[in-house]
Amino acid sequence: MMDFDDIRPYWDEEIPAAMRRIVASDAFPLLASWIFPTRDLDDVKQMVLSLKTIREFQVKVMLPVNEQVVKRSITQLTYSGFEQLDPAEQYLFVSNHRDIMLDASILQYLLVENGRDTTEITFGANLMSPGLITDIGRSNKMFRVERGGKMKDFYMSSRHLSDYIRYTLLNKKQSVWIAQRNGRTKDGNDRTDQGIIKMFCMSKPEDKIKALSELHIVPVSVSYERESCDILKAIELYESRYARYIKKPGEDLNSILTGIVQYKGQVNFTLCKELTEEDLMQFDSCTNNEYHKHVAQLLDDRINSAYRLYPNNYIAHDLRYGQTTYKNFYTEEEKRTFVKYMQRLNDYDISEPDVLKDFFLGIYANPVANLNK
Repeated sequence: MMDFDDIRPYWDEEIPAAMRRIVASDAFPLLASWIFPTRDLDDVKQMVLSLKTIREFQVKVMLPVNEQVVKRSITQLTYSGFEQLDPAEQYLFVSNHRDIMLDASILQYLLVENGRDTTEITFGANLMSPGLITDIGRSNKMFRVERGGKMKDFYMSSRHLSDYIRYTLLNKKQSVWIAQRNGRTKDGNDRTDQGIIKMFCMSKPEDKIKALSELHIVPVSVSYERESCDILKAIELYESRYARYIKKPGEDLNSILTGIVQYKGQVNFTLCKELTEEDLMQFDSCTNNEYHKHVAQLLDDRINSAYRLYPNNYIAHDLRYGQTTYKNFYTEEEKRTFVKYMQRLNDYDISEPDVLKDFFLGIYANPVANLNK
C-alpha cells in the first residue's frame, strides 16, 4: 500500500487531523449551516472533531450532505440495476460525468440505501490542491488522478492509476467509481475516452480480456432533468470556440457548489449490464487499439441507451431544430417554463447570443439524438 501514498485516500488514523483542519477552515461555518441547518455550530464542530474513521465521516457527514441535496434540489430520485450486484463482489463503476461531485456522491448514497458499502472515488489532481476540498475528498475515499503532463510522465501516472484500481478491487476488496472521461460532459454527448480503457488494461498487459473482465465493469448512466451547471457549461463552450479555455481562479469550487445547490428536478441512476468476459471475447482478435475503441463504444451504447430523457430534452431538441417532432413528450406549460429559464442567458453580455443559445440547447438536445442513433 505504501506504493500508492501519492494518490490514495486517507487511512483511518489520518482522519482526526483532517477533521481538525476541516473545522478550522474559514468555510466551515457556512458548510455546517447548510448540512446541519437545525444544529448549533459548536455542536457540529464537536461532532466532526469526534470522528475517528472514514466510515464515521461518511455516515455522520457525507450521508447528511446527500440527504440535503436530495431534499433541497431533487424532486424525485429514481434508480435501477442495483439488484444485479453480487454482495460478495467488487465492481468498477464507469459513469457518464455531468456533475463534478454529485455523479459519484449520489451513487454512494444509493449504494448504502441498497445495502452495499461505498466505493473509492477518482478525483482529478486539479481539484486536489492542499486545503479543504482535499481533506473532505480524501476522508470520503477519494483518490488522486493525474491529468496531462509530458508523455512519459502521463504514461507512468496512468500505469500507476491502473495498478491502484486493480489493487483496490482485488486486494482491498473495495469497489471503485470513475468517470468515463477526464472532465465533465459539457455538450450533452456522453462519450467514453478509449484512453480510459487503455489505462484499465495497463495493469494486466498480457491478457486484454481478463484485464477488463476481472475488474467487473458496470456502466452507470446518470440523468438530470435540470442539467448541472448548464449555463456555466454553455458559457465555457462559447468561450472555447476558437481558443483553449482557461479556467478562472475558484471556478472548479464554484462549479462544485453550484452543482450541489442548483435545482435538479428529477434525477435517475441506472446501473447498466456488467461487461462480461463473453462481451469482451467478441473483440479478442482485434488489435489493442481497436479493442480499446470497441470496448469504449460498448460502454457508450449501454450508457446512452439507459439515459433517462425528460421533457426538457425533447423541448430543447425541437427548439434547436425548429421542429415539433417531440411535441407529444411535453406540455405547453413545460415548454414555457424551459424557455423562461433559458432567458437567463440574456444576463450575459456577449457578441453572439444565438451561438450561446445553441450551445445551451445542445446540452439538453444531444441526449435525444444519441438515444435514437
